[in-house]
Amino acid sequence: MSINEKRIVYFLFLLILSSTFYLGVSYYTDNTKKVPSFGGEYSEGMVGQPRFINPILCQTNDIDSDLSAIIHSSLLKLDSNGNLVNDLTQSYEIGEDRLSYTFHIRKNVKWHNGRDLNVDDIIYTIQTIQNPGYNSILRTNWTGVRAEKIDDHTIKFSLKTVYAPFLNNLTFGILPKHLLENIGIGNYPLADYHLKPIGSGPFKFNKLSKDKEGKVSSIELIVNNSYYLQKPLIEKITFKFFEEEEDAISAYNRKELKGINYLSPKNIDKIADPETSNINRLSIPRYLAIFFNQTKNKALSDKTVRIALAHAIDKNKLITEILSGEGIPSHAPIPTQLLERKADAKIYGYALEQANDMLEEAGWVDSDGDGIREKEDVKIEFTLITHNQTEFSQSAELLKEMWKEIGASVEIKNLDTNELREDYIKSREYEALLFAQILNYDPDPFAFWHSSQKKESGLNFSLYDNIKADSLLEEARAEIDTETRAEKYREFQELVVEDIPVIFLYNPKYLYVQNKSVQGTDLNNIIIPSDRFNGIKDWFIKIGVVWK
Repeated sequence: MSINEKRIVYFLFLLILSSTFYLGVSYYTDNTKKVPSFGGEYSEGMVGQPRFINPILCQTNDIDSDLSAIIHSSLLKLDSNGNLVNDLTQSYEIGEDRLSYTFHIRKNVKWHNGRDLNVDDIIYTIQTIQNPGYNSILRTNWTGVRAEKIDDHTIKFSLKTVYAPFLNNLTFGILPKHLLENIGIGNYPLADYHLKPIGSGPFKFNKLSKDKEGKVSSIELIVNNSYYLQKPLIEKITFKFFEEEEDAISAYNRKELKGINYLSPKNIDKIADPETSNINRLSIPRYLAIFFNQTKNKALSDKTVRIALAHAIDKNKLITEILSGEGIPSHAPIPTQLLERKADAKIYGYALEQANDMLEEAGWVDSDGDGIREKEDVKIEFTLITHNQTEFSQSAELLKEMWKEIGASVEIKNLDTNELREDYIKSREYEALLFAQILNYDPDPFAFWHSSQKKESGLNFSLYDNIKADSLLEEARAEIDTETRAEKYREFQELVVEDIPVIFLYNPKYLYVQNKSVQGTDLNNIIIPSDRFNGIKDWFIKIGVVWK
């Protein structure tokens, strides 16, 4: 062939080849689809330290709750839509009198160490909760409940009185009896289990690392290949712990993390590449409030003083300066997303002049010119203790400035989680406590406000004691009709607001940051921070291709 003929042949050959390639690619594209694939590692930064990755002790520490939620299984759990669904439970029946609940447990469940999970583990966990020596805040919900073993996979709960939210209380994690039953109460808080837990959930503990100072720097979890439900798509999760939020943000910006468990609103702009991140603004029923211990301070035992302190607080300023606008004012014990108050319900709005006038009329005056009001040698001065987390400490400083305007002097103590809980909260050794509380889907506030919960194992931080309020809380728990129960809670709320043992401040948004490479998340229906892991089985990082 001539040179021109050869060129034509080569051209035609290349044309056929490229056409074949194009048709192949087109056929492949038309007949395949991208799907989530197993593999990949998710890493999340957390500010603080884990201490009790134990489902009956973890409620006062978000880090503990987060890890416990994906390591331990429960009888029932919440799905990504916030609905109660079966977990360890295969099925259950409720007695007509609503005083008995019979649960049938799955038979193919194993602990992460290979041992079988059965009813003995469930009964052990409940008895541990009920034992006051373990100081579990879940104990309130299990007082008067009897757990009876029918067989290895059937358990019956018997209640003394009807308790409407009972099913919601079955979402706590189950503990392995064979690992913990021989540990005495005195040694229980020191058990290795609390940092190296064995559960039966979708992920299992693999490795713990500490820094030179002995603090936990990371905990690594790997997928539980023997999980009895749908196995997660992510192969490994690493939680890394930081002393300061700025350190976690720096690590995230360096691509060392794919998420941060909580981002302060003031730090949103510090995310270096917001286009590659999802900043989830989650509305949870959590409020920040000032709890008064009136037994420790004579000035605070005066209702007029407490009302004046409330009127001196500009809640909108707090939200703007502390939360960069990411929150709403709070005025009552049950957040509005769970229970709407009546339109004419009482609130203590910002009224500085009114606050000063009412103190003056009640005889609280600054007679010695030191800027602090006093009455019969009792000054309006007290210590406000709080967590050393930025949001809490900054809120405390702003409150101090506001209260100075009405002649109140405040000393602030910022404490870490352990010191705050062990040295002050448990013993109620505080005059005023700036702290957060969070409710569940069914807003049963019994543990926070009933007079029986004033002791160290309870969560009644204001030591509130009102017979009528106690009755309403008891009646509401036993009321099956949801609207009647809601009315009892509304009446209870108005009693608390009138008595003002607490000043409610604001309900903040929970800001959760994730890199967009993490897909499949559905975070629209969460109540507590650990609920973000409810749908973790659907999270994925790797993407595969399959034929249609």
